[in-house]
Amino acid sequence: MTLPATRRLTRSTSDKWIAGVCGGLAQRYGWNANVVRLVFVASCLLPGPQFLIYLALWLLIPKN
Repeated sequence: MTLPATRRLTRSTSDKWIAGVCGGLAQRYGWNANVVRLVFVASCLLPGPQFLIYLALWLLIPKN
């Protein structure tokens, strides 16, 4: 019995605008990268630490 290959969370090197965080999240979960970016930008209009979370993910998620 073989287990299905798991996709690791890595920053995208091919589908990136700034650091590849949104592209990496989209690849990991099978989402559209532009939708992830749009949701992130829209969430930045709300109060909260979204920008700090992005910076933390940039530092913590390894490159592909």
